[in-house]
Amino acid sequence: MEVTGEGSDIKESIQGKENTAEQDKLSQMRALLECRDPSTKQEVDDMTLRRFLRARDLDVEKAGAMFLKYLKWRKTFIPDGYVSEAEIQNELSQNKAFVGGNDKKGRPILVVLARRHFQNTTPGGSDEFKRFAAYFLDKICTRMPLGQEKFCAIGDLQGWGYSNSDIRGYLGALSILQDCYPERLGKLFIVHAPRIFMAVWKIIYPFIDDNTKTKIVFVEKRQLTPTMLEDIDESQLPDIYGGKLPLKPIQVA
Repeated sequence: MEVTGEGSDIKESIQGKENTAEQDKLSQMRALLECRDPSTKQEVDDMTLRRFLRARDLDVEKAGAMFLKYLKWRKTFIPDGYVSEAEIQNELSQNKAFVGGNDKKGRPILVVLARRHFQNTTPGGSDEFKRFAAYFLDKICTRMPLGQEKFCAIGDLQGWGYSNSDIRGYLGALSILQDCYPERLGKLFIVHAPRIFMAVWKIIYPFIDDNTKTKIVFVEKRQLTPTMLEDIDESQLPDIYGGKLPLKPIQVA
């Protein structure tokens, strides 16, 4: 229902106060960061800092510590500023991450086929998977239209079995998403989840922060297409879910 008249004025007033409060916190956070790491003055835009602030409920001290930890991670784990495909050949060869179109809010769609993931047991395999997570998160973020900060994801568990289970890898990717790409996930649909997956889910769930939990939706098989179409137009929905858009591997998107 559209809010008009006095109700609309009150809503705009509240939003204005919230924006002013956030702007004040942003100024405080920027001052804090420039004091602790002067290089942030040139490196960081306001939209990025806002995401870290929101992830810590506008607590400047916590958001600042979170951001500085992120900068250190980025500089040590991804020193070139990006993950090259040569660094993640094993992960790319599994052909498990794809992009679709955009949902109705303009958020680009990431699709992960979990049955194609197998734990990387080679030396350095754990770090390769984490770099792969950073790679596809960077990729999907570059597809965001101007003014959009979030993406939509579909975690497809059709055919998933214990041979695909990789709790250490899942937790590593979750940590990167929550700690290094805060406020980037807009919605996560989990589809075709087999009953045996729930044992793994019970282990992972406590590590998911409360804000992220609100964005996760388990979709029943018989309601899959109708549920997806509530958020994604048929022309943008991947064809494997009843839409019209073929998936593209993340590395060629």
